[in-house]
Amino acid sequence: MKLSTALMYAGNPRESADQIATWEKAGLDMVWVAEAYGFDSPTLMGYLAAKTETVEIAAGILNVFSRTPGALLQTAAGLDNVSGGRAVIGLGASGPQVIEGFHGMPYERPLGRTREVIEILRAGLRRETLVHEGRNFTLPLPSDQGLGLGKPLKLLTRPERADVPIWVAALGDKNVEMTAEIADGWLPHLFHPGKAADVWGEALARGTAKRSADLGPLEISANAMVAIGEGPETKAMLDFARPLYALYVGGMGARGKNFYFDLACQYGYEKEAQEIQDLYLGGNKRDAEAKVPLEWLEAGNLVGPRSYVAERIAAFREAGVTNLSIVPATADPAATIAEVKELVS
Repeated sequence: MKLSTALMYAGNPRESADQIATWEKAGLDMVWVAEAYGFDSPTLMGYLAAKTETVEIAAGILNVFSRTPGALLQTAAGLDNVSGGRAVIGLGASGPQVIEGFHGMPYERPLGRTREVIEILRAGLRRETLVHEGRNFTLPLPSDQGLGLGKPLKLLTRPERADVPIWVAALGDKNVEMTAEIADGWLPHLFHPGKAADVWGEALARGTAKRSADLGPLEISANAMVAIGEGPETKAMLDFARPLYALYVGGMGARGKNFYFDLACQYGYEKEAQEIQDLYLGGNKRDAEAKVPLEWLEAGNLVGPRSYVAERIAAFREAGVTNLSIVPATADPAATIAEVKELVS
């Protein structure tokens, strides 16, 4: 099981990025760099490439709407080159709030768009001439859609690798099925190892049945906060995860269009999900946080004595997780990473 973390930053991402070099020495295998509607991730990934030596540098995630497939291809090839073959490209559809609100693009056909982006990206990394005719993209544009001057092209420079790993953030059945079919890795969010098979088992099985043997087994990453220690003060650290859960279940989207609300319901927390959403959208964020089920927090995080944390890691492994993305909630994150590295090895 690999060990990763998300690059956490507030005002100055350079300070957070500089920490990764220290954590790399403690045993960190990979760092995920988000962008949402903050700093773009490729810029920070390039900075990380210059600051580190062995850690894999992953986009977590680049949305498939705001960049063309050609631009994503250039990004993947460029990042893999400057990192010496350490790039990982995480893709996702994001959601209407970001795509329509920040990028001003219609949130249409996210599933088909993701599939086509991956097809074009993989062909481009193999330096194939980009010829594609799909519902979302046509390369090159025919004369009746452009000026008639476009011609099939291939990537001008030679990529470091022709098989840069492509991961997909997915929650819905069809998206998870597609991810299991064509992606190198899967990025679920708010993962509950004890309920994952009930929610996604059939979708993963359908996708895996259509998966090419050339891809190898599907990698799975799951997030977890970590605090190892005895006593109630350690267990109380779970409360630090409440705002994140409440944000996603209650405020990430709108009523009737919130993937994380739907996920909470699939986990069996329908009553709590409704309460969280009502309170959060009503401006009562603290009350919404208090409604996040303790059972979910305990299952999805690594908080407690070392022996208990080892049991939780085993549960994640049993659920198919191959990459544990941790958030150390301790005074010495590097020491925590080193300790968890011992447990996952």
